[in-house]
Amino acid sequence: MITNDLLAQVLELCQLNKIKPRKDRGQNFLVASEVYNQIVDAADLSKNDLVLEVGPGLGLLTERLAKSAGRVLAVELDGQLVAYLRKKVQTENINNLEIISADILRADEALPDLKTKPYKIVANLPYNITASFLRKFWDLKNKPSLIVLLLQKEVAERLSAPVGSMSLLTLACQIYGKAEIIVKEITGDAFYPAPKVASAIIKLSPAPVKLENESGFWRLARIGFSARRKMLKNNLGNGLKISPELIASALEKCRLPEKVRAQELSLKDWQNLFAELKEFVI
Repeated sequence: MITNDLLAQVLELCQLNKIKPRKDRGQNFLVASEVYNQIVDAADLSKNDLVLEVGPGLGLLTERLAKSAGRVLAVELDGQLVAYLRKKVQTENINNLEIISADILRADEALPDLKTKPYKIVANLPYNITASFLRKFWDLKNKPSLIVLLLQKEVAERLSAPVGSMSLLTLACQIYGKAEIIVKEITGDAFYPAPKVASAIIKLSPAPVKLENESGFWRLARIGFSARRKMLKNNLGNGLKISPELIASALEKCRLPEKVRAQELSLKDWQNLFAELKEFVI
């Protein structure tokens, strides 16, 4: 998987610029050209596209995005990497690339264009912020038109999990749209330093589901998933403080088994269940 020339380039860049990958920020630099190509191909970019990249690191994906897209906004938290990237942009005169120094989870004011313009997200995302990052962008009024991410394999599988293996994150993904795993497994030796977990490339395409009452729906779902190993009726009883008879009646009306667990419900099941129990949730 490793391209020796690319690994040598990354090692040299780190040495010359005194950059040491930080484990606490999930900095694992991709050193496999084939994987970079797969990410860019999955994004289906044109010169009309505005792209948000998160965690550009040494800018190896960033360069490829800038060549294919009309404009790229690369958000980096690490000040040392920001300085390196800005110098690179200036030296190489990359006119359609802007390096933004910010925490992506708190960067709303630094990204005004994302409030009004169509955009795509393409990133080798730091694994430690995946769930928070996805929730943030799924909740935006102006959602991305496409998301392509290099993620921890386990998370990619959760996002695309079938009924029976659902999680709160899977449910959120289904409300946003469709999840498709583009590359199922990328081993740790494709990165420097090599992580202990495998990775995958996933593409999230929007087809948003309109919810009658989003806050109420999500409160019910969070209660339902609160204790994964317990039956749904027990989680709902403890969380909603309503009688077992009312819960049993709601499950029956939704044609759900008495002993069903949260991970066994489809999105449609959750919508039906919320319709039955919304007066106790709101």
